[in-house]
Amino acid sequence: MLSARFLFLLLISSLIGLSSCKTNQKTQASTPEKGLFKVTILYPNGEGKTFDLEYYQDKHMPMVAGFIGKNLKFYEIDEGIAGRTSGEQVPYLAIGNFYVYDLPEYNAAIRAHLDTITGDFKNYTNIQPIIQISKIMQLGYNK
Repeated sequence: MLSARFLFLLLISSLIGLSSCKTNQKTQASTPEKGLFKVTILYPNGEGKTFDLEYYQDKHMPMVAGFIGKNLKFYEIDEGIAGRTSGEQVPYLAIGNFYVYDLPEYNAAIRAHLDTITGDFKNYTNIQPIIQISKIMQLGYNK
């Protein structure tokens, strides 16, 4: 039978080992910058439209981010909660944004995995997304 002291030391060493493990969280600041490209994926609301936000944030977006690789600075996910006023229906159920450094590199990565990406839609939505690609031209901050 193992002694209590041995079990205690084993527990402590396990905790130390786990706390020193690296996480998959990005160390880069998640701040847009001038010159980045922003890929916006809009999921319009409407009658009969469905969207599984948990699947989208836990599986789909991380999968696509992995395809984009080091070209991705960061991504964000917005959940629609209201329209212009609190009584209006939300125009988009969700919006995803990828911030990338190089647009041709982004396009090549998406093209190489397009069937996998579009094939995954059925796992979280019945909405055909709208895509807009923009270049960040200016950032402004309130003083």
